[in-house]
Amino acid sequence: MHLYGNRVFAENQCKFDKTVKWFLSPRMEIHCLPSRSVTECCSSHSPGICEKAKLLRSQPAQIVEPKGLLYVQQREFAVTTPTDGSVSILGSDDATTCHIVVLRHTGSGATCLTHCDGSDTEAEVSLIMSSVKSFSNTTGFGRLEVHLVGGFNDDRQLSQKLTNQLLKLNDREEKDIHFPIIYGIAVNVKTAEIFPATFPEKGPDEDLRSAHVLTGATLTNIYDAKMEQLHIGPYFWRPFPHVDFWLEQDDKQILQNLSTSPLAEPPHFVSHIRSTLTFLKEHPFPSRSLFPDRKPRIYKKNEEGLWEQVCSDKI
Repeated sequence: MHLYGNRVFAENQCKFDKTVKWFLSPRMEIHCLPSRSVTECCSSHSPGICEKAKLLRSQPAQIVEPKGLLYVQQREFAVTTPTDGSVSILGSDDATTCHIVVLRHTGSGATCLTHCDGSDTEAEVSLIMSSVKSFSNTTGFGRLEVHLVGGFNDDRQLSQKLTNQLLKLNDREEKDIHFPIIYGIAVNVKTAEIFPATFPEKGPDEDLRSAHVLTGATLTNIYDAKMEQLHIGPYFWRPFPHVDFWLEQDDKQILQNLSTSPLAEPPHFVSHIRSTLTFLKEHPFPSRSLFPDRKPRIYKKNEEGLWEQVCSDKI
């Protein structure tokens, strides 16, 4: 996770500690009480949590190609159902101190994936739960399943505040430096299979979406499942402060100052940050250069299963 969410992250930590008790186990109903510890919820409601987590941890990360994929960035979420003819895989990665949450209704199959950094967790939980339930109102049966992946024993103990003992299951140590075992996951919305994953392509509009987060975005729904359309924006921000200064810094300074886990970031972290900062420098006023008509960029999957931007007059 990046430092731009860290200050808010700390302010909202106690809220997350209460809320995260809902996000514990594959295949468990949401009924842990805020007053109970994570460990108590694990032992009393699902003693197989550790075993299931170890099984997921032992699986090699699969490379997920763009066909049929909807990639979710930090502070984004997407919801769809098994009847979706365009999207079959929801996925996200680059989670160090962040958490990736999958919420699924067993009756309708409606599935949500979100990449949380603790910026406003109580509001985010309410938002994704209502989004999944909106696809499940006509289903007379089923329950909510919650899957939580992310966090590790980082040197600042940010993850530990989120998930206490559970994070140890996603931690590895090399030369006294801690790293997460799983950085990313994907969920097959047709089969409900969840698996570790990496994503060669994270678009469309990867820099635009990252810039939205870097400038203080709140959790954003990016997908209209009924229309099978990806909506990006419209996003607006003020000129990013000291952008030239940050672009002049070496890799070490960027890692130390723009990451919450500088020793554990994936290799592409610095290049990703530089690309996002460059995008912000090129577009200080997105209302002029990116969204002059105040309308979102809309994408649909083409016949090859890849995202293709569509004109508003064709929608």
